Amino acid sequence: MTSIDFYFNADHRLQLACRLAGKAVSQGKRLLVWAPQADSAQSIDRLMWTTPATGFVPHCMAHDALACETPVLSSAAATEPNGCDILLNLGDECPPSFERFERLLEIVSRAGEDRKGARKRYRFYRERGYPIADHDLAAGP
Repeated sequence: MTSIDFYFNADHRLQLACRLAGKAVSQGKRLLVWAPQADSAQSIDRLMWTTPATGFVPHCMAHDALACETPVLSSAAATEPNGCDILLNLGDECPPSFERFERLLEIVSRAGEDRKGARKRYRFYRERGYPIADHDLAAGP
């Protein structure tokens, strides 16, 4: 069953997404960033080229010819490629086919609308019995 991690009170969702993608790569995992809004997909793509400051997160679009060799993929489509262990949701809704992944990562900012959507997704996952881990980023280390 897919385990779900919610990261609450993120100051900058996309920067945290890059950090989590980099962590997945360092652990030898493949990650899919689901970014159904075009502006989010473009922003995360640009940010992964410059984060961390001394390198970048190796990534490409899921439909790219190098996708099978790249550890981090981005997609706006409803169908996800096979072979990814982790799904990172940058959408406002529950991602399609999330149950195919070992883990699902949800990043929640402090913004009211973002929190409202996250509560809805949290309730959806909890009601279906998915194990959920909460990470409050405001609580500190």
